[in-house]
Amino acid sequence: MKTVIIGGAAGMWGDSYLATPQLLADGRCEYLIYESLAEITMAVLTKAQMRDPEQGYAREIIAIIGENLVKYRDGGVKVITNAGGINPNAAADVLRKLAADAGVSVSIATVTGDDVLPIIDRLRELDLRETSRGTTVPERPISMNAYLGARPIAAALDAGADIVITGRCVDSALVLGPLIHEFDWAADNYEQLSQGSLAGHLLECGPQSTGGLLTDWQDTGSWANSGYPIAEVCPDGSFVLTTSAGTDGLVDRRTVGEQLVYEIGDPAAYLLPDVVCDWSGVTLTEVGVNRVQVTGARGTAPTPTLKACAQVFDGSRAQIMFFVGGHDAVAKGRRVAANMLDRLRTLLAARGYATFRAEQFDVLGSEGTYGPHARAEQTREVWVRIAVRHDDAAALNVVIREFPSMGLSGPPGMGGGGALPKPSPVLALDSFLVPRELLPAHVEVDGRPLTFDDVPVDLCVALDGPRGFDPESSDAAADGVEIPLRAIAYGRSGDKGADVNIGVIARERAFEPILHSQVTAKAVGEYLAHLGGTSVRRYALPGLGAVNLLLCNGLGDGGTGSLRADPQGKAVAQQLLDMPVRIPADLHYHLAEEYLR
Repeated sequence: MKTVIIGGAAGMWGDSYLATPQLLADGRCEYLIYESLAEITMAVLTKAQMRDPEQGYAREIIAIIGENLVKYRDGGVKVITNAGGINPNAAADVLRKLAADAGVSVSIATVTGDDVLPIIDRLRELDLRETSRGTTVPERPISMNAYLGARPIAAALDAGADIVITGRCVDSALVLGPLIHEFDWAADNYEQLSQGSLAGHLLECGPQSTGGLLTDWQDTGSWANSGYPIAEVCPDGSFVLTTSAGTDGLVDRRTVGEQLVYEIGDPAAYLLPDVVCDWSGVTLTEVGVNRVQVTGARGTAPTPTLKACAQVFDGSRAQIMFFVGGHDAVAKGRRVAANMLDRLRTLLAARGYATFRAEQFDVLGSEGTYGPHARAEQTREVWVRIAVRHDDAAALNVVIREFPSMGLSGPPGMGGGGALPKPSPVLALDSFLVPRELLPAHVEVDGRPLTFDDVPVDLCVALDGPRGFDPESSDAAADGVEIPLRAIAYGRSGDKGADVNIGVIARERAFEPILHSQVTAKAVGEYLAHLGGTSVRRYALPGLGAVNLLLCNGLGDGGTGSLRADPQGKAVAQQLLDMPVRIPADLHYHLAEEYLR
């Protein structure tokens, strides 16, 4: 049976240079994918292109690909990347020059069509509304890009492309595209498309599925020699996730499970351009050392819309950090931060400016981000972080000069502030659902336009609402022993716009009922109330013995605009895993001591 082997060589712009040589040396991969685009990255690339029209792509990723062109050719490896960002053609031109310099003949394709600005007036005519706030299409967005699917990538590969560079597409399409090309999956092969998308979801963040960010971090051999993920995919879409030999990569039920629940919202209705995925029944089976078989994904017809994100200038921000040491460091840090903000507001008023639009301070080292659950009041060293936001960058320039003055008039033991910051623009993200027929993808192979069939619009079906919602059950505490949630579960969190997605997986099936009875939306909302979320939604993943929780508006202005120390909610799962739960005494003996420390 034919198997297609794909390696995840980058999970972000800035991922390790060591990943590509590792996967090439492994020798198994027929494709390498380089995923580069977070929503924050799109903001960075937009700012770069505003300074230089030839920029707007992930330069370091393109450089890595360029450095390895000879090895790709010699190993028969094809490359798929979304490092084109908002300027795929410029990225392709750079690679063509690098290929010519290296004497490598290579066919390079680009996928565009994600730019929504050319049809923005049409969107206003349709009176489209922002998905969470209900606002209209902004008047002057800096950029607006839709998430395209996998079929343009497959078409480029069908036409003989060795390297495919896309703009904005869903991350998992980088893997699904080669699988459609190799297995000739039809547009209505929903189960295979869902399985292939899941393979993409597990590869798209690089080593996050092979030991990175693992709750049980001690079980990962090291982070100096991280193993990168490899998927061995069969024609029916089932696959084995593994990693390169000779590394400290770890692949087991925990590493794969944590990545599966990462940032997926409703696990029974994970919306992608090619398929609506239902991963609630997915099962993970350890079939060897560092080998996990993944099966059970289901799928239904995709929706008639594509998600598009507009980036809009939304003021400026600045932050400064400095050290405070000695007795009462926490109290000194809190007071100096509060007093500094008082001083800065006074200065703004004296200069005729409005007050800050938002302000935040954190005393890092005091567990201040834990709110009422903090335990580190007596520490003798902290870092103080002050962040402010204003509609006028000139106002921030006025107050930045004032930061160092507290070094003379403030608390003892204060220092280490470093260079003064500069205001940086905030690009807010507005999300809209755009009729897909308005956004045809364009494929060029070596500069020649290519005609292909994308997902037929008449195949699409509007979503009828949440599908994986987990009804509330009683959160009454059981009799027995009180322990932290981490003793019976592990998990991972991340951002979904302004929301925080938190996946929690039972360590053993015997503990799954405790998740349903005690890790309820109500209990989680109360425990994480210091994050300011407006509500919590809970979804079930019975295949994993897990629940997925969405803390709505738990990030305030979202990752691109938040002033928090953890603007993308990456540490929220670790906070939640300290929540106390009660387990029956007859289950307590099952717990390994390592999980109770």
